[in-house]
Amino acid sequence: MSFLAFAFANPLVLAALVALPAIWWLLRLTPPKPVTEVFPPLAILAGVLKREETPSKSPWWLTLLRMLMAAAIILAIADPVFNPRTRTLSADGPLALMVDNGWATAEDWERRRQTADALIDEAEARDLPVSLVLTADRQQDATLGTATAARARLAAARPQPLIPDRTRAVDVLRTGLNGTRPGTLAFLSDGIATGEDSVMRDLAGLAPASLRLIEGDGGEAVALTGAVNEADAMRVSASRLDATLPRALAVTAYDARGRAIANGTIAFGPGEKVASGLLPAPFELRNDFARIGIDGLSTAGSTYLLDDGFRRRRVALLSGEARDQSQPLLSPLYYINRALAPFADLIQPNEADLAVAIPQLLEQKPSMLIMADIGRLPEETYPAVTQWLQNGGTLIRFAGPRLAAAPADDPLVPVRLRQGERALGGALSWSEPQPLADYPPASPFAGMPRPEGITVNRQVLAEPTADLSERTWASLADGTPLVTTRTLGAGRIVLFHVSGEATWSNLPISGDFVEMLRRTVQLSRSGGVEGGAGAGASAPLPPYRLMNADGVLTAETAGARPLELGPGAVPPASPDHPPGLYGSEEGFTAVNLMAKDATLNAINRTDLSMAYESERLIGAEALSLRPALFTLAMLLLLLDTLVVLFMAGAFSRLRAGRAAATVLIALIGLSALAPDTVRADDSRPGDEAILDKLDNTHLAYVVTGESEVDRISERGLVGLTEFLTYRTTLEPGAPVGLDLTKDELSFYSIIYWPISASAPMPSPAAINRIDAYMRAGGTVLFDTRDQMSALGGGGASPNTERLQAILADLDIPALEPVPTDNVLTKSFYLLTSFPGRYAGSPLWIEAQPQASAEEPSRPARSGDGVTPIMITGNDFAGAWAVDGNGAPLLPTVPPDEIQREYAYRAGVNIMMYMLTGNYKADQVHIPALLERLGQ
Repeated sequence: MSFLAFAFANPLVLAALVALPAIWWLLRLTPPKPVTEVFPPLAILAGVLKREETPSKSPWWLTLLRMLMAAAIILAIADPVFNPRTRTLSADGPLALMVDNGWATAEDWERRRQTADALIDEAEARDLPVSLVLTADRQQDATLGTATAARARLAAARPQPLIPDRTRAVDVLRTGLNGTRPGTLAFLSDGIATGEDSVMRDLAGLAPASLRLIEGDGGEAVALTGAVNEADAMRVSASRLDATLPRALAVTAYDARGRAIANGTIAFGPGEKVASGLLPAPFELRNDFARIGIDGLSTAGSTYLLDDGFRRRRVALLSGEARDQSQPLLSPLYYINRALAPFADLIQPNEADLAVAIPQLLEQKPSMLIMADIGRLPEETYPAVTQWLQNGGTLIRFAGPRLAAAPADDPLVPVRLRQGERALGGALSWSEPQPLADYPPASPFAGMPRPEGITVNRQVLAEPTADLSERTWASLADGTPLVTTRTLGAGRIVLFHVSGEATWSNLPISGDFVEMLRRTVQLSRSGGVEGGAGAGASAPLPPYRLMNADGVLTAETAGARPLELGPGAVPPASPDHPPGLYGSEEGFTAVNLMAKDATLNAINRTDLSMAYESERLIGAEALSLRPALFTLAMLLLLLDTLVVLFMAGAFSRLRAGRAAATVLIALIGLSALAPDTVRADDSRPGDEAILDKLDNTHLAYVVTGESEVDRISERGLVGLTEFLTYRTTLEPGAPVGLDLTKDELSFYSIIYWPISASAPMPSPAAINRIDAYMRAGGTVLFDTRDQMSALGGGGASPNTERLQAILADLDIPALEPVPTDNVLTKSFYLLTSFPGRYAGSPLWIEAQPQASAEEPSRPARSGDGVTPIMITGNDFAGAWAVDGNGAPLLPTVPPDEIQREYAYRAGVNIMMYMLTGNYKADQVHIPALLERLGQ
């Protein structure tokens, strides 16, 4: 039981209080001040004037004031003290001292040492042996010895940046006593529970004659237990021991040089032991955080170290398609974006042209670049991406139709890929969807359980090589790689052999996908250690900088062992791995004192087999009132002096100062006339032409520079425009010829490009603009006008060779002739072929999933968007071209007006498909709707 004691250090001085009545009598009988007569003849005048009178004795309240002043001086000399140390050691056995020297004792360690030293002095005075054990020391010894030896050990002891191991300390103390019953067992505790919290019962089990619990300022202990770099701020969590009153803590983030760069607050409500607060700062500034500390506290628990794993990565996203607005769930980047958003800052380009977008993204210094279904990059971007990789960047690629059709010698893939893709029910296919196999031990996914229910329907295949297994992070049950990797300089290339959306596999809609991306992102440390959370097996990390009990990093690393990182989070501190940084200057991993989301609790004092005494440390329980009493006496003396001066009339002779106040009010009337409303003219040259293109649908063609080819293209689109106006509700405007190097392409849903081998080869800038146009959702209709029978076949015509040269620099998906069940055959007219001036060439479009993957009753098969490319050799424009009177300019081959009619119908179907997409495919729902309406 604790109690409040009171005593006087010099009690004999209190005898002076008996003199107070004498002082009272003397003050009351003080004679009045004598009256002096200046000139006796003026006695008459003196009688007329008011005579100044002097009281015969002092007022009672003034006497009481002086009595209080005298009493305060006497009591101050007597030195009253609250809670003086009066306890003495038991003489029934040796003194056993168990002293906490963990992280929470750093603030009051000197008082703890003084308290323990006072107990050792008393034991020495009584000639008692002493057993001393320090709970946080790695080497513990509690052998009974002399007080001198215990005092020397205590002087050398220091607080440690660790959590005390009291269970081990009690065992050491029991061994040191060797069966001897202690007379006094004093436990200098920090007040914080550890482990199973049975220390008080364990100490009572030693059967001491007297058990004393001496506590310091542990009730004020606060520890930081976690930090999460969120989207807009760093969230820091903390736990406190005493949750009685509300408390607000100021926290500060420091950079590697110790400079404060951000501030925040953690607010605890009444009864709250755990709380969190935000450190708002820009993304770049948060990545410079090296440690977080609580203002006013200097302990290992109030300091939280950050390493590269806490930095929020900047991830750049690129996609081969633009479906985010119309069909976001089918966008290659939708699930990637959702998976990375909680722990990465995502950036996307403002330009669809990769030749412009990639340099812009790399200028923002991302840690990672993700490319979803991009098969071919502009040629001029490869050096920049390669240099970025060699400097430490990480490139993650996801498969898709474009990557499946990309060249096999792509330098930005980790393994050599087979041409085409493996699909369920197709060539190189399996009979049923494949599940995932266990992750290899060297994979960063090691430690994750093998996902259940995740299957793969399509994938791109890797060519077998001797090192393929070493480059594989994840594979399917049949052994084919699912995730492969390759290092390039200081960087890394990672390839997911499935698409980033759920058409090829249901992996992107699983929780394992999020964890796989998170672990991969953690590897994108710029020059960091490939260890940390989730990394696979790696070499042990030597101690680089260790933190002392005051929360300061030092170069003293003696006694610490190398840190071995395995799957999962970084372990909390231990005697073998004290808190600090492990690794090297190039990269390190932070080990913090507290486990994530730990809670501070008070020591359990219930269910003890014996009573114990509770007391405070030296300097905390003994409170002397001497300074306060002396201060009170001085204040009373000053008050008495003022009263005496007032009674003597000293203040009445002072002249009253004149109070003069001069108030100057300056009113300046400014009447400003309201200006006339002026509207800014923000129009620019060429806006009229742009508005003219936007007010209606226009067919467009590429100007090749050959007058005859361009004339046929223009007249062909005029003919198709007139046919659309006559046969459909669409009334397009006049056709537009386009210069690929400078005209805006996004105004047109489809661009007709007649290929001519004799025309100048388009510049790389023009090809990049066409690639960006197709990537943004536009479609280019290439017409070689040579009735080719197969794309890239032997004996190709010059126009086909020119087309191959153009397509070599474009990122295009795999192609196929229009299937009979494609929406293009049903978008307006029912067609089986797409003739032009010639009728022998098929119309090539983006390859779509096999019909077996869809419902057999579906009337039309389509993809989830319009094809970005069409290729024909049937010379559409030659069949559509008309003169000023509407007569055909060129005959069909063979001459057949029915073929021309079908050529126009093919043009109508293409335009309706471009403007409406695959809405015809939704006719599959019509029978069910009609049946429901009939009910």
